[in-house]
Amino acid sequence: MADFKVIHKTKYSYDDTVAYCHNMAHMYPLTSPHQDCFRTHVTVNPKPVVSSFRRDYFGNQVFLFSVEDPHRFLEVVVESTVRTHQSLGIDLYKSTPWENIYSLIHESTLDADILSIEYIQPSSFIAAKDSYSEFARMFFTDGKPVFVAALEMTTYIYQTFQYDPKATSINTPIDQVLNEKKGVCQDFSHLMIAALRSLKIPTRYVSGYLETLPPPGTEKLQGSDATHAWVSVYCPMFGWMDFDPTNGKIITEEYIITAIGRDYADVSPLKGILFGGGKHKLKVEVDVIREQI
Repeated sequence: MADFKVIHKTKYSYDDTVAYCHNMAHMYPLTSPHQDCFRTHVTVNPKPVVSSFRRDYFGNQVFLFSVEDPHRFLEVVVESTVRTHQSLGIDLYKSTPWENIYSLIHESTLDADILSIEYIQPSSFIAAKDSYSEFARMFFTDGKPVFVAALEMTTYIYQTFQYDPKATSINTPIDQVLNEKKGVCQDFSHLMIAALRSLKIPTRYVSGYLETLPPPGTEKLQGSDATHAWVSVYCPMFGWMDFDPTNGKIITEEYIITAIGRDYADVSPLKGILFGGGKHKLKVEVDVIREQI
């Protein structure tokens, strides 16, 4: 169990005046079996004329706001207090053989199984291709328990792929990531999702934060953390288990979940429509601060 304070600052600076804008933010940590979110406070500058909260289709907390005064910058600061829990020890070898999952969830009458089916379908960033199933079958051999194979893929991506923020952009195709073996957490998560869905295994995209520690003997720099992404794999009777291909591990108490969806398009931290502004500069700072319990 661990307590964290999370501060997420986003600032857009525009070359020209923005007449008005409408925005949607996924920056509020979820309350789930993995964690409890005790408090979240958001500050927007310039002050919104209209703002509201709602739950989206996936159960995420969404903040909607509109700034209707002319402005040259937009700053959103979200401060949250979260307590995470150590993952339960599960014997991965007792999870269902991956070939059986599709038929089990389609024959089931349980809500959890039925709701998992949509995470097999293609989505905005995830298409169905033979190259993804070929990659998946390197790990998902006949009769292998699904969580065992998922961890093997997670470890392989971590050990084989290069983390390189300059290699990709938000619109880089998964094929390029697979071929060049370079990218960031979003790319590795999309690749893993595409691979598992190609075998009809429900897999979803998770966004959030990860506590990072500075090198020994140095102080942690303010704003040095970042948003993070990983995947969640479904197994009947066991439920969802989260794997981080960027770091080659099952998630632990250092992970804080913000939003869950089919892919990045469902959970981007801040998006909207603006009128005017011209070119812009974006600055994002994230602090994940562990507090004493």
